[in-house]
Amino acid sequence: MSMARHPNVPPIIETHDHEYRGSGVESTVAVAGHPLHPVIVTFPIAFLVAAFGSDLGYYLTQDPFWARASQWLLGAGIAGGVLAAITGMTDFLRIKRVQARSAGWIHMATNVVVLGIAVLNFLPRIDDPVGPILPLGIVASAVVAALLGVSGWFGGELSFRHKVGVIGEQDRTTS
Repeated sequence: MSMARHPNVPPIIETHDHEYRGSGVESTVAVAGHPLHPVIVTFPIAFLVAAFGSDLGYYLTQDPFWARASQWLLGAGIAGGVLAAITGMTDFLRIKRVQARSAGWIHMATNVVVLGIAVLNFLPRIDDPVGPILPLGIVASAVVAALLGVSGWFGGELSFRHKVGVIGEQDRTTS
């Protein structure tokens, strides 16, 4: 069984064959060569998607437990999202390959929108976890969950198609 040289899914946006053969561009925020951004993003993604699930739980049961769960999940998702944004923005600003690819811009812009919507969804819930859920809170949570899927796709494009955050010998300024 041989390994494919190229992804089996055609690119949605630009692609560069030389990036498949290169050793990649290392992350500028790494521990022992391992990029931190992909590790950090898992928790805020899980929390923000789970907030949509707990909003649905409240909608289906009217149990205030689910409203409080959403409140906590949104807060934790935002806090973790800020940490993920710091590591991601550091790479975005310091790695020219990320800035040169549409995937980098779409990934960054989508995540900024996600954090903005999440904050706007969280603030009214600080004093009242139940009231803001229906109808706008659950819609905002659904939009955030969907946008995280889009953002994740383009983050994957950066890592897997453009080899950003891959341990290698190339200079991070290589495009």
